[in-house]
Amino acid sequence: MIKIEIPSRGLLEIEYLVLDVNGTIAIDGKLIQGVAESLKRLQSHLTIRMITADTHGGQAQIDSILGLKAERLKAGNEAEQKEAFVRSLGAKKVIAMGNGANDALMLKVAAIGIAVMGEEGLAVEALSAADLVITDPVRAFELIENPKRLIATLRK
Repeated sequence: MIKIEIPSRGLLEIEYLVLDVNGTIAIDGKLIQGVAESLKRLQSHLTIRMITADTHGGQAQIDSILGLKAERLKAGNEAEQKEAFVRSLGAKKVIAMGNGANDALMLKVAAIGIAVMGEEGLAVEALSAADLVITDPVRAFELIENPKRLIATLRK
């Protein structure tokens, strides 16, 4: 668990990191360099959960590399499925990361929503729903590992 006291938000007790896969931590079905190492460090503090439609068919390999098993979405209503997944974990205990329009609802309901503007771009819906935007998932993981950086960015 990571405890973060953010002025105007109060104490957040984060237990989960929920990650969209393609466009967020992977490009064309392959992990972005540095993601695996960063997630291994975060696993000592947070439970890492991935959620994906497996657009590129590479999720089994990503699961194997990370030693995790992603939640697979059913076709249709992907945004609502992601939101429901975050809510099922207890949204106030979740940091969610994504880049697509279908990530917007989960970013909005999570305690902290991080939009990643990487090689695939960033959907306006995700941008509008997020608490912060960053260009690289590894940098986002560094923010989580150093909560004072999150406080400095999110306090009002």
